[in-house]
Amino acid sequence: MAGTAKNILLLLSLLASLVLTMGNGFAGEPVGPEFRLPDRSLYFQGRHIYERRCVLCHGKRGNGQGEMSVGLEPKPRSFVKAEFKYRSTPYGKLPTTEDLVATVKGGVSGTGMGMFTTLSDREVRAVVEYVKFFSPKWRDVDNQALPIEVPPVPAWMTHADKDQQRLNRGRLLFGQTCVPCHGEAGDGNGPNAGELKDHLGRPIRPANLVAPHLRTGIRPEQLFKTISTGLNGTPMPGFHGVLSGEQRWEIIAHILRLRSGNNR
Repeated sequence: MAGTAKNILLLLSLLASLVLTMGNGFAGEPVGPEFRLPDRSLYFQGRHIYERRCVLCHGKRGNGQGEMSVGLEPKPRSFVKAEFKYRSTPYGKLPTTEDLVATVKGGVSGTGMGMFTTLSDREVRAVVEYVKFFSPKWRDVDNQALPIEVPPVPAWMTHADKDQQRLNRGRLLFGQTCVPCHGEAGDGNGPNAGELKDHLGRPIRPANLVAPHLRTGIRPEQLFKTISTGLNGTPMPGFHGVLSGEQRWEIIAHILRLRSGNNR
């Protein structure tokens, strides 16, 4: 009995140490003007929702290897790797909480990730906070960043005749930055397309930019965000800070021409 009591006291001591450690590393308190560590006050509610709604695809350990993952393409996201494609933040950075909320609510077109419209706002926030606990990346604020600003669509892009000089520049820029992967027609069949791999070493195909639907959206402002942020875990880089905003709009104008079937 004495040995049992001693073991219980040791266990309680270890649990107390764990709680203190979590308090230092996983808290909801601000760590900067815009950034917060994962909110452990929502942990258990988030886990409950995750185990009911997410575990079949993303797996109990959050590694993207749930029972349903075998037949899915693309594969479910690994929250352990924390390489999130769909973000408003610069390439290589974690998404904002709002980015994750938008993905849970809106789903991802053309994938097994559906829209969870029956969850309340609090439930969505809870499961978003829970998935952050799968990766230590969320404890390092250096992995966080402010969203990239998406400016209004330029007036020249809304005119029927547009601006031929800008359209010509857009075609040249598209040829220099996009054709190697996406191809001249934008259909994802560029000369490098067959050699591309994702962050796990799996073959990956460039997006077909002229397909009816794109996972990141087909509106000009959605294309601007994707070109600016890139897709983490893929060969698609972010061009924020590489190309000017005007240059990105010019590329988008050319993509829209390709989508309309007019490449003159």
